[in-house]
Amino acid sequence: MANPTLTIGVVAGEKSGDILGSGLMNALTRRTTNLRFIGVGGDQMIKEGLEPLASIDDLSVNGFVEPLKRLPTLVRIIGRLYRCFKEADVVVGIDFNVFNLLLERLVKRRGVPTAHYVSPAVYAWRRSRIRKIGRSTDVVMALFPFEPPLYRDSDIRAEFVGHPLADEIDPNLDVGVRSARARVDLGLPADALVIGLLPGSRLSEVRFLGNVFVDAAALAVDRINPSGRYYPSAVLVIPCVSKKIRSLLTEIVSRKTGIDVRLIEGASENVIAASDVVLTKAGTSTLEALLLGRPMVVSYRLGGFSYWIAKRLIRSEFVALPNILAGYGMVPELLQSDATPDHLANALVKEIERFKNDEDLRHAYRGIHRNLRCGASERAAEVVMSLVYEGK
Repeated sequence: MANPTLTIGVVAGEKSGDILGSGLMNALTRRTTNLRFIGVGGDQMIKEGLEPLASIDDLSVNGFVEPLKRLPTLVRIIGRLYRCFKEADVVVGIDFNVFNLLLERLVKRRGVPTAHYVSPAVYAWRRSRIRKIGRSTDVVMALFPFEPPLYRDSDIRAEFVGHPLADEIDPNLDVGVRSARARVDLGLPADALVIGLLPGSRLSEVRFLGNVFVDAAALAVDRINPSGRYYPSAVLVIPCVSKKIRSLLTEIVSRKTGIDVRLIEGASENVIAASDVVLTKAGTSTLEALLLGRPMVVSYRLGGFSYWIAKRLIRSEFVALPNILAGYGMVPELLQSDATPDHLANALVKEIERFKNDEDLRHAYRGIHRNLRCGASERAAEVVMSLVYEGK
């Protein structure tokens, strides 16, 4: 007699969640047959068999003001997902905390087991948030080892699973070899100065950061390589995770002259690996740069009101994941009014030299990589299936 089909609801609201979700779905499929995945995700999750109930682009908002502007759309989507998830065997919300925690709370009230993949940043926000998380989810699957102890005094189950990117990226592969391969794949000159720009996977992020990043990198090229003294050419490379992002970046780049800017479909890993230095927004891309062993400068900008709110709510000293994991300012952060083209260019110039000469910094990169490399997708799949079996 065939096993009954298990229905798993999965929701990712941005590119980084799509990566985590596809890895989880793949691990679940290898572990169990007769699975049906429904929810929201990007191209990678859809390739793993997700039946999309809404577009991931409709969920990709950031800050505090933009979600309010998109509220009618978000309410319609959460209603549709709730109706479809009521009969699911388990629901997994991947990051995207405000939306997913609300959705998880609604379906949990219906008796559906829920898991939240990527711990909300309780280390940065008020500890009272932990109690609210417990109303929404049966288990938090944490990417970083310092997170589960934060839940120790609550009744919330929290499991450290590791980070899939740390599993996928080989820590033993020589950085130079990886960079050379990436340049061949992307059609970049082997001897060029390459600066990777990662302004974000959301339209709102690219609107805030895209123009500033390109201007900063152009200034950095002039300062690192005046009159072509050290490199025969220079290239700025930007990955585009969607057609909308590519269209916006094309518009931004069209206004620039005298600099070679190349837009690459997806492929952020190759862009980072090929780069001599990376200018990236705060987020998963900072961890990716660390795992690939590339020097970086981290930046972020929000609308004025959103930043005003964030300053009063966030308690963390750092925003970049490498700095949070290291416990000190391992990489430079330039935020909001400090994120000017001139300041960012100066930071890029300093960081490319510091990274070359600081063996302790490179060793610290490798240490974090080792700590996060522990079969994350398989461990997350095990946690999710434990909820299914407990609910039977």
